[in-house]
Amino acid sequence: MLRFLAIEHVAVIDRLRVELGPGLTVLTGETGAGKSMLVESVGLLLGGRAATDLVRTGEPTATVQAVVERPDGTELVIRRELTAQGRSRAFIDDALVTAAALKASLAPLIEIHGQHEHQTLLDPESHLSLLDAQPGPAPLTAAVATAFEAWAAARDELALVRREQADFERRRDLLAFELADIAKVAPAPNEDEALQQARQVLANADRLERLCTEGYSLLYERDESLLAGLGLVWKRLVDLAAVDTRFQPYLEARDGIKGQLEDLAQFLREYADGLDASPARLQEVEQRLAALERLKRKYGPTLADVIARGETARQALASIEGAGDRLAALTRASDRARQAYLGAATELSAARRKAAGPFARAIEALVGELAMTGTRLEMRFDETLPEGQWGRTGLDRAELFVSPNAGEDLRPLARIVSGGELSRLMLAIKTLAAADLPGATLIFDEVDAGIGGQVAHVVGRRLRALGRRHQVLCITHLPQIAAQADAQFRIEKHIRAGRTVTSIEPVTGEARVEELSRMLGGEVASDAGRATARAMLDAAGGESEAQSKGESERAKAKGAHAETRRVRRTEKDN
Repeated sequence: MLRFLAIEHVAVIDRLRVELGPGLTVLTGETGAGKSMLVESVGLLLGGRAATDLVRTGEPTATVQAVVERPDGTELVIRRELTAQGRSRAFIDDALVTAAALKASLAPLIEIHGQHEHQTLLDPESHLSLLDAQPGPAPLTAAVATAFEAWAAARDELALVRREQADFERRRDLLAFELADIAKVAPAPNEDEALQQARQVLANADRLERLCTEGYSLLYERDESLLAGLGLVWKRLVDLAAVDTRFQPYLEARDGIKGQLEDLAQFLREYADGLDASPARLQEVEQRLAALERLKRKYGPTLADVIARGETARQALASIEGAGDRLAALTRASDRARQAYLGAATELSAARRKAAGPFARAIEALVGELAMTGTRLEMRFDETLPEGQWGRTGLDRAELFVSPNAGEDLRPLARIVSGGELSRLMLAIKTLAAADLPGATLIFDEVDAGIGGQVAHVVGRRLRALGRRHQVLCITHLPQIAAQADAQFRIEKHIRAGRTVTSIEPVTGEARVEELSRMLGGEVASDAGRATARAMLDAAGGESEAQSKGESERAKAKGAHAETRRVRRTEKDN
């Protein structure tokens, strides 16, 4: 139940605070005074879109706050803030939450039936959802939607694999050629760099051999070789170190230097001996490099790219070979998902058809109380919906057919009902739906559009009766409905300091008589209007008292019957 509502800087509303009670509360006032803006503010608390134009001109932020009482008696304090830059924040008990979380928390507690919502009945696509809100089909709809999503995912994956396979099949010959072309050469990583180095060596083999031989001779072979000369140097260092210890470190390095020079001499000799200066070897290297360069031009630019291209071709060909098995597995999975969906959707279809009759009878009974006695309704199903039109809602397409007058054939609802009849049908449907929202707040924004006279009086009584099970807020221009309310607030628009502001005030006693008289006759209340208004209020009070008394007597009778049955069962058991 919505206990308290505070709105600041939302469009024409500067500051507005109102405390609300149970039962039927009506909001009245001239067109454009801001009544629907109050409903839109509540919509913000339900996670509605935070448009920047909702922030009052010249103000940095707009705020909507409310205290909502849960069915167990505990309270929620909720708040939504909007900035002129388009940012939005939501709070529950001062804890920051997302708009989606706000909506999830309040959806079971507050429901808004917006202005002109009855026009949705003109769209046959909306009729199936009305039936799906009934107790029989309602629990099955989620399972059908889930099964359809699973089937759609399996179909999409199967279609993707089929496209991939078709693409690979078209490329099979090209892939096989590329793989064979690369495999014939069989390049190794960095092989081109190693071959280029080898070619450099082979092209200079004679010079390298000569330089190695000369170096080895200088180091080792000649009588005056470097190693022989170093032997004399080490002898001198021994004598020097004996006199001056500062030569000792050089003497200690003797073995290392000697070893390095001996290793160098050995390497020069072995390198010269191992040189292959034959033209055949150079030609072999040149040919191998040419083969690698050809591959790099076709599949490169680098040898690593060539090797990667070959691996890709190999994997693609392997995928083609295994695609048949994968395709068969995916086909089986898709078929299983389709059968699961069909099973769930068929169960839902059966539940819909079982619920369609009671749903239509319940609406007939309710609209009969709304001055549409004799109205007949029927939910008709399309029995030939092709597979291409199956979806998350199942296998069905349904449309409401109606005969608002006795003796007339049933025809599509969209073709024969008036605006007032649409409003009453929607009210009846919402009354049915409200049975699943115990203790909720139901807000009707001008649901009385297109009706008047005695029909408006009947609609008012229906809203008042609905208010006995729920908190009902209703925006109305009709005095017949306003007179039925447990509480009435007048919303007015004023000019204050050059700015338009909206205010809300409760109207009671004579003020309520004046407001109803204005609604009956225009701007100025008349004596006749006041008398009519008092009569309407007295009649509504009498009806309410009689209805309450009748409900009390029915409750007592029901209790007495239950007690009698209990006593009889006890006697039977004994």
